[in-house]
This record gives sequence, C-alpha cells and structure tokens, in this order.
Amino acid sequence: MRLFRRSEGDAWWCDFWHQGRRIRKSTGTTDRREAQEYADRLKAELWRHARLGERPAVTWDTAVLDWLETHQHLRTLSDRKDQLRFASKWLQGKPLTAIDRDALDTLGKRKAATGVGPATVNRHLAAVSAVLGHAFKKGWLPIKPPIPKRQEREKRIRWATQEQARKLIAALPSHLAAMAEFSLATGLRQSNVTQLEWSQIDLGRRLAWIHADQAKGKRDLAVPLSAAAAAVLQRQLGKHPRWVFPYRDGAIRQPTQVAWLTAVKAAGLEDFHWHDMRHTWASWHVQNGTPLAVLQELGGWRNLKMVLRYAHLAPGHLAPYAGNSGLVAHADDRPAIGPQDVEINQAQNRTHGVRIANTRTRGTRLRKNGVADGIRTRDNRNHNPGQYIFH
Repeated sequence: MRLFRRSEGDAWWCDFWHQGRRIRKSTGTTDRREAQEYADRLKAELWRHARLGERPAVTWDTAVLDWLETHQHLRTLSDRKDQLRFASKWLQGKPLTAIDRDALDTLGKRKAATGVGPATVNRHLAAVSAVLGHAFKKGWLPIKPPIPKRQEREKRIRWATQEQARKLIAALPSHLAAMAEFSLATGLRQSNVTQLEWSQIDLGRRLAWIHADQAKGKRDLAVPLSAAAAAVLQRQLGKHPRWVFPYRDGAIRQPTQVAWLTAVKAAGLEDFHWHDMRHTWASWHVQNGTPLAVLQELGGWRNLKMVLRYAHLAPGHLAPYAGNSGLVAHADDRPAIGPQDVEINQAQNRTHGVRIANTRTRGTRLRKNGVADGIRTRDNRNHNPGQYIFH
C-alpha cells in the first residue's frame, strides 16, 4: 500500500491491490496519519467483505452521489444540492450507520444557528432524510433514523387588495409588471410564467397550458385565459419568437429582488412574495363566489385540502345556518331569548320562548308567523298541532 498526493496541500490518496483489483481512492484528509488510518480501515473492510461476507460500510458521500445520480429529473434538484452541500460539511466521510437522531439533531441546530427559521431547517433535514431513505432501500442501512423536525408556526395567507395590486404593478419595471399582471390574472406559479412559451398559448381559443413536467402537480394543466390575461398576452406579441415574457432576448430566470422589494414597499405591502400573487388570485376568486371545487381545477391543486385555506374568505355558504342556534331577536328593548329562557306552561298550553323544554317533546317545526306546529308529546297526545304560540 502506498499513500500519495497529487500536489502539495491536496488530500492524500491510497493505492493498493485487492483480489487482483487495483484500489485507488482519496482519503479526504491532508493529515498523513489520518490518511493511513483511513486506508488501513478500508483495506480491512474489503478483506472482511471478501472472507467473511460482511458488506463494507457505505459512507454519506457515496450515498449522496448515488442519490443525485438517481434523481437528476427533479425540478428542485439545485435546491437539494445546496441543502446537501451544507449537510456534507458535517457528515462527510461518516458511515451511514453513524448518522443517528443525535447527529441529525446537531445538524439541525447548526443550520438554525445561521439565522434561518424552523421551516428552512426542516427542509434541510428533509433533504438528508431523502438520502437516508434511498440508502435504506438499497440495503446500505439496517434502519432509517427518525428525523427531528422543528415546530413551524402556521403562516397567514397573504393577499393584496385590488388597489394594492394596481400600485404594485405600476411600481414594477415594464417586463416584471407584465409578468405580475399575468400572474394575478391566471394564478400561475412563478416558474410557469417566466418559462412560458408561445407554443403553449392559443389566443384564438383563449387558452394556455402547462405541461406535466412543468407543473408542480405532475399533470397537464389547462389554463383558461380571462380578458385581462389575454390583454397582457396581446401586448407581449412580437417581443420574442419563443418566450412570452423575455428580458434581454432570453427567458427570465428569477425576477430582480431589488425591483420587487421596492414595488412591494410602494404598494404598502409587507412581507409580500411573488408566490403571494397566487394566493391573491385564489382569494379574489373565492371572494367573488367561485366554488372551491372549481378553484381547485383552475389552480391545478391535486386535492381540496390546499384550496380550503381560502374558504374563510367567502363564508356566504354558511349564512343560511347562522340562525340555527335558536336565538330570536326582538323589535322592542327586551333581550333576545335563548334556549335557557324557555318554559312550557302545561296548564295554559303556551310557550315562553323558542324551544320546547319538555324532554319528552319530539320534533318542532317553526312557521314564519311564529306558530310552532308538528309538536308531539308522550303525555299530551290530544294536543293539536299549532296549539303553542310565542309571546
């Protein structure tokens, strides 16, 4: 066995033969003593695997590379790479079996120490969990360790009023203003707008479509175009042969953050992000009476749960049931009568209230004129419907 470095200051490499196969591998350290220890351990693991049938321990680095190779298709791959790059600062070279709950909890604390919130910490830990789950499926881990998640606060849905939206669009540069106006008219996500091509538009039929590989829900999405959305597209005609919203003869990858924050401040909005325009679009729809099931189809959500976040903005469907508490308002100065005030005068066969207090009474139907009919009691079977009236 020999140790060598390719240049001064580089990590040491080990070079040896095992069962007729040459092993040449970086030790990942610039310390010769640690490099020798790593090489000896590697050689011993290979021997035990060959003679005793034991599998060599797979390291975090190997698992990450294998996971990345398998998941090249992910749209969020660049974000995952950033998250795994941070995790690798602390997990590099570690055997997978050494990454337990305590190690993950320490990793989460280190990420939290950078000043990010619980949600960001959870996303980083979720990336680590994905790699460990992949390793478990391949048999590299006997069991997947639990992920210690941080408690996230419920976020309030942020949406803009019509007036705030107009101020926002007016304060944006022209190329961003067109995108923002189209987003508010269609509810499309940022990437679906920035990467929108003319081949996805049919102005004659007032229709656009998002391909399954572009959609978050992984299915094709048809987007009917309102008059406002079609007007934006009409103004974009001729600006670029391919991209609907071009900038400097190419597609916009990411809207300028400085310009966006300036416009948000001018519109009188706080903590308002580009995705909040999708929330705004959905909120306007609900406030104007669009059924939640229809909104789900328009927005491309896979389940109704995501749409229910907006239900509180249009409680009109609850109005017919608001009076079912039994509370009756009076025109005079007397307080409203509730169920606790109800009495039955058995002798007079009259009620003072709106609810029959006799536990043996079954079924009450109230007429608009205040007469209760359809009352049946076990004790007074000879009572006629309509016999009870309200004072």
